[in-house]
Amino acid sequence: MVLNPVISKLVGKCVVLASASPRRREILTNVGLRFEVVPSWFKETLDKSSFGMPSDYATETAKEKALEVAKRMHLKHLKIPDVVIGADTIVSIDGDILEKPVDKQDAHTMLSRDKAGGYGIQALGGMLVEYVHGDFLNVVGFPLNHFCKKLGEIYNTDVSRCIADHSIPSWKGLSDLQHDPANQKENVTAEKKLKSDQSAASEERMNRPSAVKCCISGARGPAKPLHCLSGASTMSEKNVEWLHKIADLVDGFKASKVLFTASKLKVFDVLSAQHGLRSSDVAQRLAATVDGTERLLDACVSLNLLKKSPGTSQVYKNTQFADMYLVSGSENSIQDYIIYANDHIWPLFSHLDSAIKEGSSGKKATDLFQNSEQTLSAINCFIKVTGDDIVTAFDLSSFKTACDLGCAGVLTYQMANTYQDMTFVVFNLPQILENIKKFQPRGQNLCRITFREGDLFTDDLPEADLYILANVLHYWKEDEVDFLLSRLSQKCKPGCGLLLAELVLCDQKTKSNRAVLQSLDMFLQSERRERSGSEYKKLLCKHGFTNVEVKHTETLLDAIFCIKQ
Repeated sequence: MVLNPVISKLVGKCVVLASASPRRREILTNVGLRFEVVPSWFKETLDKSSFGMPSDYATETAKEKALEVAKRMHLKHLKIPDVVIGADTIVSIDGDILEKPVDKQDAHTMLSRDKAGGYGIQALGGMLVEYVHGDFLNVVGFPLNHFCKKLGEIYNTDVSRCIADHSIPSWKGLSDLQHDPANQKENVTAEKKLKSDQSAASEERMNRPSAVKCCISGARGPAKPLHCLSGASTMSEKNVEWLHKIADLVDGFKASKVLFTASKLKVFDVLSAQHGLRSSDVAQRLAATVDGTERLLDACVSLNLLKKSPGTSQVYKNTQFADMYLVSGSENSIQDYIIYANDHIWPLFSHLDSAIKEGSSGKKATDLFQNSEQTLSAINCFIKVTGDDIVTAFDLSSFKTACDLGCAGVLTYQMANTYQDMTFVVFNLPQILENIKKFQPRGQNLCRITFREGDLFTDDLPEADLYILANVLHYWKEDEVDFLLSRLSQKCKPGCGLLLAELVLCDQKTKSNRAVLQSLDMFLQSERRERSGSEYKKLLCKHGFTNVEVKHTETLLDAIFCIKQ
């Protein structure tokens, strides 16, 4: 074949196509290339507006696909590819980048824009094409000519000379040649030689300390070498899936600490008021080293917390969600909760093994109602972003007076906005009330909210039609929870309502990872615990509350509502 001098360089090597595209697979198979298909898991979420040319976007996407597979095969599959081929196909019209249509309507929209994408040129869609300027196969899905030239550069083979020195055969794929009687004898010999070469090459790979893999872009991007340790193994897809999951769990603490550290150093605050900064500029503002800062920023990019512009500029920016939730001054910031998790929860989990053996962490958890501003700020910051889901989970408009017995004053502020005819009493210890007042939204009228000092366990509770316990019950031990609910039940008149905001476990207790891990967190904090929906129903019925309803909000807290008999 024309490309034999190039393709022969890959005999016995592990060649991987990082794409599930049947068109790319067919094109490469038809030139006699032997390869395996490992579809890339790279999420194509690059910011299109940050690329000067559409081709730059396609090149970067192709590169990231190849790099993701190369890294995954090394770390997860325990297998070392020699060449990883990444490719990406886009359509550009009037400066807009179009990708695969997501549905029929999207395809119709694309076709309506001067026949821009949404069909295959190699099929009936080819009737829509008047002419092709450039590589036809690139339009189909893979730039074979460009690929072979780059392959020739890597393996020092003059592709143009190969074409000049060889006659062009008929277009037959490998499967066609194998079934051609005239070629059977030749193919048997070639097959034996190939297996022999593969065996020798495999032994060579196992004995050498490192291997070089080339990530070749399908959008006129340069070949880029990548180095990693060698090793080879074949595994089932199920094994690979589990290895991937286990590796993610092993590395999970690293991702958490990256978020904690970036929040503590105010990285997101530094980037919030800028159009983008270089790592050296961020380092200067953090009073940190450039190398360390750049590594932290890149880690944040890998976690989709930050964006990095392509090319040589290397400018970092917050993502939309980082601006919304991770900047300390933003309306929906949960930074205080993140800092609290770093300072208090992280150290507890460092002693999980001892706690499992001994029955507790060995450390008395900081009492929620003795700890001051940091704990309250942590609770209120995530109630602030989920409170609307809590206060609207049930129709509470029939109640005219409400008493908040928890420390989450923010929930009262949000309820006051939702229920304009309701008046509120916030009941708690003096130091907690002072902190709750600090969370009052700017400009909110407090005329319907009063603050009353008292102890939840010893003082007389205020009269109300509706009582609210937000993020409270799971912080107390069983006997304390029973005592509190017993006092509340005695105070409530028949028909009084009780609204709880808690993270509710699924009844199987094996789903909802966050709730299960939170339950383990409570165990570490002096045997406090989370409960399932059925456990809450049993607990509340025990104290005279009926019609118990549980609504999972799918956010940070769930809602429970019941009525006193």
